[in-house]
Amino acid sequence: MHTPQFKTVGIVGTGAMGRGIAQIAAQAGSAVLLFDTQPAAIAQAREALAVQWDKLAAKGRIDAAQAANYKAARQAAASLADLSGCDLIVEAIVERLDVKQALFAELEGIVAPGAVLATNTSSLSVTAIAAGLKRPQQFAGYHFFNPVPLMKVVEVIAGLKTAPAVRDALTAYARQMGHTPVQAADTPGFIVNHAGRGYGTEALRIVSEGVADFATIDRILKDQVGFKLGPFELFDLTALDVSHPVMESIYRQYYDEPRYRPSVITAQRLAGGVVGKKRGEGFYRYVDGAAQVPPEPPVPQVDAIPPVWVSTRAARRAELYQLLKDLGAKIETGPSPSLQALTLVAPLGFDITTVAVVERLDPARTIGIDMLMDDQATRRRVLATNPATRSDMRNAAHALFAKDGKAVSVIRDSGGFVTQRMVAHIVNIAADICQQRICSPQDLETAVTLGLGYPVGPLALGNQLGPANVLEVLFNMQTVYGDPRYRPSPWLRRRGAIGLSLLHEED
Repeated sequence: MHTPQFKTVGIVGTGAMGRGIAQIAAQAGSAVLLFDTQPAAIAQAREALAVQWDKLAAKGRIDAAQAANYKAARQAAASLADLSGCDLIVEAIVERLDVKQALFAELEGIVAPGAVLATNTSSLSVTAIAAGLKRPQQFAGYHFFNPVPLMKVVEVIAGLKTAPAVRDALTAYARQMGHTPVQAADTPGFIVNHAGRGYGTEALRIVSEGVADFATIDRILKDQVGFKLGPFELFDLTALDVSHPVMESIYRQYYDEPRYRPSVITAQRLAGGVVGKKRGEGFYRYVDGAAQVPPEPPVPQVDAIPPVWVSTRAARRAELYQLLKDLGAKIETGPSPSLQALTLVAPLGFDITTVAVVERLDPARTIGIDMLMDDQATRRRVLATNPATRSDMRNAAHALFAKDGKAVSVIRDSGGFVTQRMVAHIVNIAADICQQRICSPQDLETAVTLGLGYPVGPLALGNQLGPANVLEVLFNMQTVYGDPRYRPSPWLRRRGAIGLSLLHEED
C-alpha cells in the first residue's frame, strides 16, 4: 500500500455523495471520519459502507482482510470538533452558498493551519465559498460525480486564491483513490456541467420547435452519433429537480449567455412533479423501472419509388450517389429534376425550405437527408420534410432509405438536422471552454468522456466531422435563426479557418 496523500480525511455530509467519497478515501489507505448533523445518518452511512465492502469481498474484488481494514478506517465524528486532526475535510452538503460558507468558517477555526478544506459543490463558485476564510489558499473545489466509486473522474478546482500546492495535492490524492483528476478554473459549471449544456438545452429547443418528439431525438442521437443515452433519457435518469436548477444556475452565472438558456419545458415539468425515473414519470413513463418508449412509425408501403435527383450542392454528394445506387434507386443526372423526380438536398445548417427556394426546386417534391455523418458509421438515417412536401414523396423517400433495413427517422423542417444542431452546439461550447482557458483540451476530453459518457470527447467529435463543417453548420444556423446562441467560438473559428486540429493547444 502507498502512503496516502492525506492520512486522515473528514467527510461532512453522509448522503450518497459523502458515502461514496468516504469509500474511495478509505480504500486509498486514509482514516475516515464521518460527520453529519443527523447522528442517524452517520450510522446509516457506516452500515452502507460495510455492506458495500462485503459485496466487493463476495465478488472477489477485495479480500476479507481488506474489507475489515476499510471498515475499521471509517469512524463516526460526534461533532465538528472531532475533525480537528484531519489533514483534509471534504464537504458534501446542501448546495447553498450561505450554508457552505458558515460551515467552512467554523471548520477553519478547528483544523490545523496546514489542513486542506474542499467543497464538492457542482455549481457554486469556489472563490465565493472561500471569500470569508482567513486561509483561502488552503481551500479548493473537489467535485466528484454520483455514484462516486463508479464515476472515475473528479474535477479539482482552484479558487482565486487557492495555493498551487493544494491543487496539486488534491490531484495526486484523486489518483490514489483510483480516479482520474482534471484541473479546472473556478467558472460556472466547471468542466463537465458546463460542457453538458450543449446536449440537453439544444435538444429541448428542438422539441419546442416541433421538429421531433422526445423518443425520436433520443433515437437519432444514439444511432447516429453513438451516445449511450439520449438527452431525454439522461434527463429522466438525473431527474429535473437536479438538472433544471443547474441549467438555471449556469445561465444566470454567465449573465444570461444565450448558449446556456434553459427551457420552459423543463421548468413546467419540474413544477408539475414530472421529474424523471425516480418518480415513475418524466419524459417517459416507467413501469417496474423500465421506460415505456413509443414504437417507431412503420416504414410506408409504396407501390413505386420515383426517380431521384440530387442537388449539386449536397454535402457528401458522391457518397449519397453511391448510397442511392446501393439501394437500387433510379438516379437522374440532368441539370434539374424532372417533374416526377424525388428531389434530394443535403444541407449543413440550412433548413430544407430555404434550400428549395434558393436552388429553385419544387418544395412539394423536396426532401432533405442529413449527410453530416458518414452513413456507414451510423445505424440510422434522418430525413426532413418542408411544409410543402407531398406525403407521397415523404413516404417514397422513407421507403427508399429503409430498403437495406437501416432505421429511418423523418423529422420536420428546421435549420440544421437534429444531429447537426446538437453536435455543432456541443463542439462550440467545448471550444468556448478552451477559449476561456477553463481547462486544457486534454482535460476537457477526459472530463466529458468519463463524466458524461460521450462516445468520444467533443473536440475529437469535431475533428471527426471536420471543424470547417461544424463552422458551416453554425454560420448557416445563425443565418436561419438570427440567434446569438449559434455564434461560433473564436477558438473554433480560428482552427476551422486554417484546418487545425481542435486538440491542438497553441493559438
